[in-house]
Amino acid sequence: MTQSPLLTIGSTTFEWGKQTYLMGIINVTPDSFSGDGLIHGDEWAAAAVNRAVQQVSAGAHILDVGGESTRPGSQPLPLEEELRRVIPAVKAIAAAVATPVSIDTYKAEVARQAIEAGATIVNDVWGLRMDSAMAQVVAASGVAVVLMHNRSKPKDAAQSAQLGGRYVGVEYEELMRDIQRELTGSVELALAAGVKPERIIIDPGIGFGKTVEQNLELVDRLGELREIGYPILVGPSRKSFVGYTLNLPPDQRVEGTAAAAALCIDRGADIMRVHDVAQMTRVARIADAIVRRQT
Repeated sequence: MTQSPLLTIGSTTFEWGKQTYLMGIINVTPDSFSGDGLIHGDEWAAAAVNRAVQQVSAGAHILDVGGESTRPGSQPLPLEEELRRVIPAVKAIAAAVATPVSIDTYKAEVARQAIEAGATIVNDVWGLRMDSAMAQVVAASGVAVVLMHNRSKPKDAAQSAQLGGRYVGVEYEELMRDIQRELTGSVELALAAGVKPERIIIDPGIGFGKTVEQNLELVDRLGELREIGYPILVGPSRKSFVGYTLNLPPDQRVEGTAAAAALCIDRGADIMRVHDVAQMTRVARIADAIVRRQT
């Protein structure tokens, strides 16, 4: 299909191709790979609101709230614990800012309750494939959805004390063709459930079931995913391919993230999911000034 040039969520309109939009990451977890998890006491909802306000001020166009770590080798989180973490945070953030709130989950019940609490985007890291009820929840609510490509398997995760987890030994017949085919399958699941095409965003899943070398290739060849016909979100922020390439831990990966982000924008990314919103806002503005001639 040819992507719709506009997506309106509440009072916010995304005009694809005009600029790069920033999705700020709000990890309501104690164990985020990036070290920015907000659960270190009993006031995580208030901490999430503070983080949200800071990110909006720094340039975030979307706020992505997640309660389950998806780092390589992480363990699934029970439904009730995920609900306990994210629902108060989503509700508090949605009440505090006008910026669209995304819920980062692959569980249909978490998505349903988060939408009731004020979320207007579902960011599903399994592209509607993990929970068979997710597509219907998204369609019935009319929210936007991010469909991510994911081949993560615990057996493929390797750990380093300094650099964290990465995936090794993951095989693709042809990397971009396989990603395109599997993303198209997720799009078909969404459309079959009744999700409107203009409310679909795709994400190639940098860092999810891909080796360091495959992630580097994915960034370089990102533009090939334009053939699918939907806006593209990417999440290179502090990822293992940056850390292992530079031999740096997550808290020292801002420059590497910036380089990857600029290249993703050049290859056609529409949304950048990031931890360091202020720095990546500057990167996006310069990249847009060059690629899109926007200042």
